[in-house]
Amino acid sequence: MKFISKIALSAVALAMMVSPAMAEKTVKWKLAMTWPSTLTPLASPPAKVAKLVEEMSGGKFIIRIEGKEKHKAPLGILDMVKGGQYQMGHSGSYYWKGKDISTIFFTTIPFGMTTAEQYAWFYYDEGMKYMQQVYDRFNVLNFPGGNTGVQMGGWFKKEINSITDLKGLKMRIPGLAGEVFAKLGVNVTNIPAGELYTSLDRGTIDALEWVGPGMDIKMGFHKVAPFYYTGWHEPASEMQFMINKRAFEKLSPENKAILLTAMKAASADMYYENFAASANAWEQMKSEFPNIKVKTFPLPVLKEMKKATDELLDSYAAKDEQFKTILESQRTFMKKARAWTIISDYNYIKTTMDVE
Repeated sequence: MKFISKIALSAVALAMMVSPAMAEKTVKWKLAMTWPSTLTPLASPPAKVAKLVEEMSGGKFIIRIEGKEKHKAPLGILDMVKGGQYQMGHSGSYYWKGKDISTIFFTTIPFGMTTAEQYAWFYYDEGMKYMQQVYDRFNVLNFPGGNTGVQMGGWFKKEINSITDLKGLKMRIPGLAGEVFAKLGVNVTNIPAGELYTSLDRGTIDALEWVGPGMDIKMGFHKVAPFYYTGWHEPASEMQFMINKRAFEKLSPENKAILLTAMKAASADMYYENFAASANAWEQMKSEFPNIKVKTFPLPVLKEMKKATDELLDSYAAKDEQFKTILESQRTFMKKARAWTIISDYNYIKTTMDVE
């Protein structure tokens, strides 16, 4: 179902058209998040959706948000939405790769598309079609839920000069990137967010990746791991809104349109919020913590990462026809999208930097 393409009304028009009198009764939903309620900007899209939905419905559509501190099941969101305990959820699609490996494509993959490229694939190519096909098996509707943009490659206690420096390294890194690093000899682990700083400080792990300056500065990683590597593994990390299918089908046409419009607006806003937060945080880091050394992985190391990524993707494609189809779709779209990205954004930045 091409839900997004059917939205012809703006949020303002909807707010004017949908009056309290049009709704027979107040609709009350609950939304569960993977994140704590205070973890912005990841927790921002659900709060903004709830606010927009209430305003545009004239107070007749209410969504109550529950963070992980309330429901205590941060990685159980998909099951809770599928089962109907919550009508909505907000999380990251690649957390469900153990249930269906194809879910990774709707967050991001190493060496994949940029945020602009990925949104174009979602909304104006085949992304939304395949996203819904994957989530049909869970009886859940799935939509983009906010993007972090390019995530940093992580905090390291020691500099990485060669592939040898990765072997035996203990690192927290999730998703397909964790599998890539495991192939390269890294001892990969996943640690709850609340234990990351302590684990890094005490040497339980030697390195970790989180998000970017806007979120990382709050965690204090720069105090114990001075090497901050640029990204390769999550170039466009998209969060997700999940909706129980039966609950959505019970909504009036007006409330469906309101909800879809609110989700799309809130998703876009998260990218802007995180970009601004990272720009401000990086300026603060540079002035207050000059010991931070920003590094890019050496080219031979990046080539090994790319090789391992392609091997993993191709091995999954060989075993899973759905995975193969979506991978081919992304690769085909990325080829033409990247050509334009290079001509436009990349060359603009390179050219204007050269004249400074």
